[in-house]
Amino acid sequence: MSRLASLTLRLAAGAAMALSAPALAQDIAITNARLVIGDGSAPVDAGTVVVRGGRVVAAGANVAVPAGVPSVDAGGKFVTPGLVAGFSRIGLVEVSAVDATEDSNSRTSIFSAAIDIAPALNPLGTPVAVSRIDGVTRALVYPGNSSGLFAGRGALVDLGADRDMVTRAGLFQYVEFGEEGAARAGGSRAATFLHFRALLQEARDYGANRAAYDGRSTDNMLRRADAEALLRVLDGRDRLFIKVDRASDILAVIRLLGEFPQIKPTLVGAAEGWTVASEIAAARIPVIAVALTDLPDSFEILASTQSNIGRMRAAGVNVSIGLVDDEEVHKLGYARQYAGNLVALTRVPGATGLSWDQAFAAITSGPASAAGVDGDVGSLRPGRVGDVVIWDGDPLEVTSVPVAVYIDGVEQPMTSRQRRLRDRYMNPVEGDLPNSYDR
Repeated sequence: MSRLASLTLRLAAGAAMALSAPALAQDIAITNARLVIGDGSAPVDAGTVVVRGGRVVAAGANVAVPAGVPSVDAGGKFVTPGLVAGFSRIGLVEVSAVDATEDSNSRTSIFSAAIDIAPALNPLGTPVAVSRIDGVTRALVYPGNSSGLFAGRGALVDLGADRDMVTRAGLFQYVEFGEEGAARAGGSRAATFLHFRALLQEARDYGANRAAYDGRSTDNMLRRADAEALLRVLDGRDRLFIKVDRASDILAVIRLLGEFPQIKPTLVGAAEGWTVASEIAAARIPVIAVALTDLPDSFEILASTQSNIGRMRAAGVNVSIGLVDDEEVHKLGYARQYAGNLVALTRVPGATGLSWDQAFAAITSGPASAAGVDGDVGSLRPGRVGDVVIWDGDPLEVTSVPVAVYIDGVEQPMTSRQRRLRDRYMNPVEGDLPNSYDR
């Protein structure tokens, strides 16, 4: 066996041994913090957050630490909720260029809407630890392309160092309009909208008379499992994440959704959203948007601008940040850099950005709200999960890093495969390293 192969096996074995069963929820209090609740409110100096049984029970100024609860003095450092990745494939992809490690796409499957990503998620994947030590504690994970227009069911996950990363499976259905949707629907936007409407109508007919539906007739477009999945969208049990960028497509989607009033939609991408922000706001549809795209690489984002999110928010849109068509597998922590850049935009004449408080909410409670899970994750309000991060500086500054990360109140290891390799080979000395055949 080669030295490289042996090293790879040892690292994989070490990661497997380090990954334990889900730890029991713990009690912890963090005191003397520059406390950020994550709901858009301003930081609180000398704040305290108390987590009991894995859930936040109190956070703010003048919060007493209950007897018997272990406490950590933050020393005036920023303490925040964990970041929520608004759009990700983490856990589904290890190496993007290696098909054998890519479980997000199902282009040749006979199923589409029914595909549920939850069983394929891999908490051992190296990108998980990389994002966890960058302060990301939860992620909305979406399926990639399927053989049909609807891609399948996405999930809310946690990035804890244990064997179960699924927080809520089947949280949302994913569909793409625009250029990608047209390619799968027959080649045109007109076909996309017709296909979308026809599939949902067929699912509705299936729900009205399941016994008469076999899913195999040449007149049927859906298999039974796919029809069941779309029924969950039609009655609002699963949200519908809609990837759409061009302004005219956004308006057409809003009109189309009027035919299905029970659907709970979320727009994803919305690169030209600022041009139709008043219509999005009037429709009360949340948006997970690209943050800083301003160099169009396709005809459907010609009006893209770095002010997109700021202008939508100013128009009353519930908008947050997602790494759409970006580093949504390996570098989820980029979201906080983008949030910081949106703060900097407020100082650029003619540009529209976000305040610090708004920007931080856009990477915590914002994505959670867009997915309908802000009652559980995304802030340090009482009742939310105990995902807490202590930072060595301003979390929206790229030079700042977490010094401690808690998920469900459980302190997480601050290491990754990359850090272990760095530490091992930082100052190599002949004879200090093991032979390739030694564990």
